[in-house]
Amino acid sequence: MEIRDLALAGLKLLVPRQFKDDRGVFWETWREGMLLDDQGNPLNFAQDNLSISKVGTLRGMHFQRAPHAQGKLVRVAAGSILDAVVDLRADSPTRGQFEVVPLSATNGHQLWVPAGFGHGFLALADHTTVEYRCTASYHPESEGSIRWDDPDVAIDWQLETLGNVEAPLLSEKDAIAPLLKDIDWPF
Repeated sequence: MEIRDLALAGLKLLVPRQFKDDRGVFWETWREGMLLDDQGNPLNFAQDNLSISKVGTLRGMHFQRAPHAQGKLVRVAAGSILDAVVDLRADSPTRGQFEVVPLSATNGHQLWVPAGFGHGFLALADHTTVEYRCTASYHPESEGSIRWDDPDVAIDWQLETLGNVEAPLLSEKDAIAPLLKDIDWPF
């Protein structure tokens, strides 16, 4: 597994070695000790999640506040997504900046999103299946979100690439999420 540092500190792209033959393809998606936390300890995951989405579905931008903050290891089992993260760490030099990473079942890449980031994704195909492992369990009282189309963050979701999709499909919660300037910095 090749692990690449991305532009935002702590954000990593995991690129698996693919073993192909006439039967198909095999790759390793996780091994204990592959990633370390801020103290140099192997990551421990507390919860696995799976979502299946229609093309044009946008889920995000979600986070959980400390002490229940979650790191997430995100991968696509079917279809493809644009995965987006926003740095919400108050003391970070990249505070308020975002990064967008294409992930697909074909490329097998995974995105490590440490605690302290808002996270969301746009499904680029029907039946897109996203799996993510979380370092902390879901804690409803700690959850938060920011608007997917916050003009101060200005994520380019590339909606024009979806053809006749004019606006993303959103949950009610995501449709009314606050702007970044209207929340207390959660980290």
